[in-house]
Amino acid sequence: MTALAATIAAVAAPFVLADEKGMLHVPDAGEVRLQTISRSDNEAEWPFSVASGLLACVWSGGRRVVSFIETPDDPDDEHDAAPGRHVIVSANPFELTFLNISSRDLFLPADNVETLIKRVAPFEALGQRLCDQPQGTIVGPGEL
Repeated sequence: MTALAATIAAVAAPFVLADEKGMLHVPDAGEVRLQTISRSDNEAEWPFSVASGLLACVWSGGRRVVSFIETPDDPDDEHDAAPGRHVIVSANPFELTFLNISSRDLFLPADNVETLIKRVAPFEALGQRLCDQPQGTIVGPGEL
């Protein structure tokens, strides 16, 4: 039993030292990065069906996951705000299609998956860079 514990510790040590998150890591609020993004007038390849929302980056399943979250409309006096829809922003065709199946209409229609990947790839890269920044940092549009 001691040999097993030593083996596990030896395998896990490089990940801990590299500040990596394991598959079962549950992120706390300090690890979530959010940034408001909006479509500019001259942006031809905006992939989302809404004009603005939040780009989010969080550790999940041992890796960074970038998402786009729709900003819900302000509630009126009689109703609560509807929860915002969200989609995973990824250049991985499986993640882009199957993991977003419930909110697929948050993307603008595309002829094929390749077109959608080309549209979302810059936003995935922006979200990945957002994860590297201290909380509250805004990554500017010129950094795309």
